[in-house]
Amino acid sequence: MKSYPTSVGKLLCATLFLIPSTLVEGKKENPNENYSHSVFFTVYNMTASNAATSKAAAKKAAAARVVAAAKAAARKAELKMITLEAVGMFNDMQLEDSGLNRNALETALLGYHRLLRKGLLQRTDVLSICDFSQPSSSKRMYVIDVRNRKLLYRSYVAHGISSGSEFANSFSNQPESYKSSLGFYVTRNTYYGSNGYSLRIDGVDRGFNNMASARNIVIHGAPYVSERILHKYGVMGTTFGCPAIPSELSNEIIPVLKNGTCFFIYYPSKKYLNGSSVLNG
Repeated sequence: MKSYPTSVGKLLCATLFLIPSTLVEGKKENPNENYSHSVFFTVYNMTASNAATSKAAAKKAAAARVVAAAKAAARKAELKMITLEAVGMFNDMQLEDSGLNRNALETALLGYHRLLRKGLLQRTDVLSICDFSQPSSSKRMYVIDVRNRKLLYRSYVAHGISSGSEFANSFSNQPESYKSSLGFYVTRNTYYGSNGYSLRIDGVDRGFNNMASARNIVIHGAPYVSERILHKYGVMGTTFGCPAIPSELSNEIIPVLKNGTCFFIYYPSKKYLNGSSVLNG
């Protein structure tokens, strides 16, 4: 074995120590390099995903705005049509001096057309309105021939005993409340009961009159709904919640109303007008 002088050996060793480690060991892996790439692509993918989600959400929101605008426009057009129809009927039937609230007629027509579109009316020729913004001393029930724009009947109609005396101003959908219930009804079949010839009605305004059948709310004749009672006591008789009409007219009016016509009890209640499922559904 070849030997080197001590001075040469020391120099050789020093040279080896001075050679860069990359030339001796080769290039080492940077342990953070793959992690950095992984983080980069994760952030990139998340950013791209979020951008796509935001874009989809923006498209969905834009579509919702278009639908909402279309609905608002359709409702505006519908209300304009109803107003024109109400004005025409009001004039054709000469209702100016009848006491009928024009808002009651417009509201009744709006609900009538809504029920018609839903297919809930079996008969579309008759619309009945009980205008409870009027006192019970007024003939506040109006039976209207919608097609021919004729007022078929105008009659007294009673309200519930707990709804008020001369004026009805408190309403309920609850059993045993003895109050009238606001809203739209669809008439059903007739029968003879304790109040004679009577007509069943179904309340179709959720939360306002849909308990009518359970409460046995029907249209019937009553001897205490008459001018005689009004003159004798100064107020009309009241009921347990039924819209009772004069006995002498029940055999005439009930056959006109039966079997699927629209019957409406009106009062200018904001709670009802804003909450009615028929008017706002």
